Amino acid sequence: LWIILAMNFHAVCAQSDSTILSYKEYLGNILLHHPIAKQADLKMKLATAEMLGAKGYLDPKISAAWQQKSFDDKLYYRQYQTKLQLPTRLGIDVVGGYENTEGLLLNPENTTDDFGLWHLGVEVNILQGLLVNERSTALDQAKVFQKLRQNERQIILNDLIYQASTAYLLWQQYTYFQQVLTENVSIANTYFESTRQSYLGGEKTAMDTLEAFISYQDASVLRQKNETGLIKSRQMIENYLWYDEVPIELRTTTKPENYENRLFSNFEELNNNTLGTHPILLSSINKLENLEIAQKWKREKLKPKLKLGYHPLLATSPNSIVPNFSMNDYKWKFDFAMPLFLRSERANIQRGKVKIQETKMDIQNKRNELQNKIQGSWQQQLLLQEQLSILNENIESYRRLLEGEQDKFTYGESSVFMLNKRQEKYIGGQLKLIETYTKQQMELLNFLYFSNQLVEE
Repeated sequence: LWIILAMNFHAVCAQSDSTILSYKEYLGNILLHHPIAKQADLKMKLATAEMLGAKGYLDPKISAAWQQKSFDDKLYYRQYQTKLQLPTRLGIDVVGGYENTEGLLLNPENTTDDFGLWHLGVEVNILQGLLVNERSTALDQAKVFQKLRQNERQIILNDLIYQASTAYLLWQQYTYFQQVLTENVSIANTYFESTRQSYLGGEKTAMDTLEAFISYQDASVLRQKNETGLIKSRQMIENYLWYDEVPIELRTTTKPENYENRLFSNFEELNNNTLGTHPILLSSINKLENLEIAQKWKREKLKPKLKLGYHPLLATSPNSIVPNFSMNDYKWKFDFAMPLFLRSERANIQRGKVKIQETKMDIQNKRNELQNKIQGSWQQQLLLQEQLSILNENIESYRRLLEGEQDKFTYGESSVFMLNKRQEKYIGGQLKLIETYTKQQMELLNFLYFSNQLVEE
């Protein structure tokens, strides 16, 4: 869909008779080509790399060692060992290997026959690290990191679209302000020329002409002030338009779509309860999950380390290449270690508890802030809807009053002062209507942003 919108956008820009940049085309270009949108996609690549790194804890490891000593034309010893270790998610390693030795002064415990010695066994962490260990912790955190990166990506896109949409609404407001103010200048100029002709004909005074001229100048100044804002708003729009890593400049004839067009869905059709899926909250929840996973590993370190290993020894013979197995041929070992005071471990647990509490409080605060903002925005929509109905009625009344005053002025029953007042009310009402439309769209934009329904739009 976005590709089609972007293609339409470039087709529109290529046509000399089309000067409207619609909101959908504008967003389509941003999501496809803006550097920040591409930067957001890198979050998922980072999550993939983190998962790959966590899976590395389960990579099989192969090692080999060769030692040889020769002196005085004698082979003291030659030792060759190779080992393959297969780690598992639990604290269990499957270990196999082969060793072969020879030499005149070889340590007797390392002596093997000419065919060498094979071994295959397991090494198990009995206490610390059996169920919770560095491998399982890394894998669990990597899964949470994937959700965290997805939520961070969503936050970046939400912020980008929110800022870009705000810029579009301001551009829209200044553009249609300019149309109204241009109409205002045209009306004021018409009054001035009419008053001047009446003055030359002896029907109006010089003060009437001066008053009409001042009104025309005031209207021109207002339009110039708005044009300054219009130029700045166009520049803001250009900050968000990119294509093929090159920024796009708008043509001077390009305009936004009509301010009365509904850029977003009707607020009454939107979901008013979406806090459970908001990426700002979910990202904090993901961080809390990671802290809790790390806390389990910290508590696991309070246990003593006890590692057992059992390796049956398999010997070969000249008559068979298959190693012979005997219950009496084996190696076994155990390693035990434990800090006496566990001060470092207990300190890590305490720090982890504090971080978890801080994160929980942060989640509660963010949830409350978002809920209040959503409710406040919802109430603002209702108020602005009522204001728009009233303003539309007022503008029609102002227009009729201005037309009536124009007729009275034509027949000499009114003055420039009264015309200026009617015109001021009519033009001011139009500007207020456009401003209120913009406020309504801004407030709806806020609601979509706070309720995580913006990017879907």
